[in-house]
Amino acid sequence: MAETTTRVLRLLSLLQDRSHTGRELAGRLGVTERTLRSDVRRLRELGYPVRATRGAVGGYRLGQGAKMPPLLLDDDEAVAVALAVGLAEDGSAGIAGIGADLTRALAKLQQILPKRLQRKVAALRSATSVGPATTGSREPDSPVPAATLTVVAGAIRDGATLSATHAGTETEVEPYRLISWRRRWFLVAYDIGTHAWRALPVADLTGVRAASRRFAPRSLPDDDLVAFVLREVARTGWKVHARVTVLAPAETVIARINPAVGVVEAVDSRTSVLVTGADTLETIAVYLSMLMMDFRVDGPPELVAHVRTLARRYTEALDG
Repeated sequence: MAETTTRVLRLLSLLQDRSHTGRELAGRLGVTERTLRSDVRRLRELGYPVRATRGAVGGYRLGQGAKMPPLLLDDDEAVAVALAVGLAEDGSAGIAGIGADLTRALAKLQQILPKRLQRKVAALRSATSVGPATTGSREPDSPVPAATLTVVAGAIRDGATLSATHAGTETEVEPYRLISWRRRWFLVAYDIGTHAWRALPVADLTGVRAASRRFAPRSLPDDDLVAFVLREVARTGWKVHARVTVLAPAETVIARINPAVGVVEAVDSRTSVLVTGADTLETIAVYLSMLMMDFRVDGPPELVAHVRTLARRYTEALDG
């Protein structure tokens, strides 16, 4: 009986993936097509709508029905789902009233995960902080392999150094925190070679591997490592950077922008400098228009030219 139950659950898992021919399913399960038909009948009796089609391209598929089937996930899928739900819970997912549901769903996942997978998920969750939600133009995604995140999180948990290639250079760092922000991943780490704290884009790291050397924790560069990453991203982390003089006090400018948009420095009581960045000049121009303050673009020259073009277009649109 246990063997039959296991086989039927396996069949349900296969049907959740995609449609299959009867011969293919029987081969995957190691049974005859007659036994397969019996297993399909058992699923239907349990309330799962298994649809069958005849012909050369016919087969079985799981249709929509009133009963939700159990999710049968492999190891990587289970870790991915648990991590995604956990990040959504930490970041509130941007959906009102969903926090309690996410918490319950994550608790159920963690309860049924094998110990080896619980360790992976726990390492990733404990090593990760989520940056603030932002509005405006969304920068392109920078996907990171799940295996890379697992290695980094494990090194953070174990207090072990990491080796990786960054910008063509082999580097060894002491990892302290993963930050997930705007669909990007950053690693707060102390660079052993340069003796400096860095916010490394994890997507730019290759050949990531944990070293055997353990390290004693250092004093962190900031009590709020999310804020540290946002400042570093604003200062150095974009493809395009700009320096803008804003005709407003620094505290007024700071109140208008997200910390990741830029770093603000006071010049005097009525003027400040905004150092900002993005992946495109167009995005920076959008951010500047959203300031709703008078400003002067100090550089780069390409941004000056782009803003002049926009000014001409707006002026001509009004003249018409």
